[in-house]
Amino acid sequence: MQQQTRFEGSREYVATDDLKLAVNAALTLQRPLLIKGEPGTGKTMLAEQVAAALGMPLLQWHIKSTTKAQQGLYEYDAVSRLRDSQLGDERVKDIHNYIVKGVLWQAFQADQQVVLLIDEIDKADIEFPNDLLRELDRMEFYVYETREMVRAKHRPLVIITSNNEKELPDAFLRRCFFHYIKFPDRDTMSQIVGVHFPSLKKDLLAQALQTFYEVREVPGLKKKPSTSELLDWLKLLLAEDIPPEALRSKDAKAVVPPLHGALLKNEQDVHLFERLVFMSRTNR
Repeated sequence: MQQQTRFEGSREYVATDDLKLAVNAALTLQRPLLIKGEPGTGKTMLAEQVAAALGMPLLQWHIKSTTKAQQGLYEYDAVSRLRDSQLGDERVKDIHNYIVKGVLWQAFQADQQVVLLIDEIDKADIEFPNDLLRELDRMEFYVYETREMVRAKHRPLVIITSNNEKELPDAFLRRCFFHYIKFPDRDTMSQIVGVHFPSLKKDLLAQALQTFYEVREVPGLKKKPSTSELLDWLKLLLAEDIPPEALRSKDAKAVVPPLHGALLKNEQDVHLFERLVFMSRTNR
């Protein structure tokens, strides 16, 4: 199969024209693609679908609050080497046996271009992005223990995601092509739902989307339901055979949507929604 050189979307992922343009711009400029957007808008899935569509292997580095940039390059396992030396293991004579290659090293060593996902970079320490500037810019790094320079055989397509939990350094931002994934409008959301539930009846879809966007528009919610939560909710509605009429019930006791636990994720939001619905009904 011939490898594609441009991303045109995929059957499993509904990509807007702006998003496809951003991916292809990052490929052309050979710069990391920084993707921001609220949780649940498909940032991580984008990297998976780009890799599949372009016929590239995918390497993933999921960032935590304790992650250090050095871990993406390599780590020297001095503890194992000390233990082996005490046991008289011959492996201690070659320090290469104790160098653990990180995801960036694996991406640089790959025999073909790969997609490298650095997921949720904003979870790490504020210095984390700066510590990767040179490596992502020059596509090389030095291994002090073995005195060797590791250079990328093929420049990977780097996709970096952020949930905007903290600001990223200006020097880092300058080296990236940036795209913000807006929350899908109803037409786009209908396409997304169609990918996952192709046989969903139109009346149920229309009413479910109406209810979903009404919930999202409630002022003061701590966590607005996302695309992934809508899909979970639809799956439950289908599993429980909930009819469209149940979503627009006028029963005064039905203050929140059926199976609302898939949409509202904390008690404050449930209570807020109940109060607002109650107030709207008493004011009629």
